[in-house]
Amino acid sequence: MEKIAIISDIHGNLPALETVLKDIKKRNIKRIFCLGDLVGKGPDSVKATDICREICEVVLLGNWDYFMTDGGDFPMFRWYRQQIGKERLDYLRNLTPVFNFYISGRKVRLYHASHIGVAHRVQMYDPEDKHLAMFTNTEFTGDDFQPDTIGYGDIHRTYLKNMKGKVLFNAGSVGNPLDEPTAAYVIIEGNYGENKPGYFSIQTIRLPYDIELAIKQARDAAMPRIELKLYEEELRTSLYRRDELMKAWERKKKKQK
Repeated sequence: MEKIAIISDIHGNLPALETVLKDIKKRNIKRIFCLGDLVGKGPDSVKATDICREICEVVLLGNWDYFMTDGGDFPMFRWYRQQIGKERLDYLRNLTPVFNFYISGRKVRLYHASHIGVAHRVQMYDPEDKHLAMFTNTEFTGDDFQPDTIGYGDIHRTYLKNMKGKVLFNAGSVGNPLDEPTAAYVIIEGNYGENKPGYFSIQTIRLPYDIELAIKQARDAAMPRIELKLYEEELRTSLYRRDELMKAWERKKKKQK
């Protein structure tokens, strides 16, 4: 029997990541899988990338990891790219997007966002047919595996759903939770690598961490003003502020015309 920690969406929040890793160590969990989004939003993309690169057995490609390397030239990315540097950007660019494995007879597939790609979002409140579609094989996932259990990140909200014998779970977010202001990760337990049915469990862990320290570190890092404001609000309230960021970006573009 083995426990596996599944972490996701660190987003450069070092106090949250350190809190989660301390808890994982206390539970004597040796195997860690990361579902992506190591970078962006918070100030410590470099340290978050280096830590996950060192301790995680699997690191998957997230949408922020992808857009940081191959996305458009949005102003909010420039500051992060300068911090991250070419070598780490190359590492992020080459992350694998999907990971399949057996555990206690379960066929588990992990990816960051969905079966369509790293930027195709599926919310917890979407209809069941949309959730069931996540188990299908696509050009993105490949067609050599038929999963009965799907784990993903991206939406920063933890949940678990059982549908007609298929299990869908979200690992939530370590560094930018949007359901409650506590760091989240998931533990799955079973016989790793075995296709024979056996004991299997999924557990969600929530941990308080020093939010004000995370905000102080962002201020000390002299993050861009808009991103800093949104980051502070998201950490304290767990409310998604992307709309405000995009509105500010649109206002700036209009002024430049």
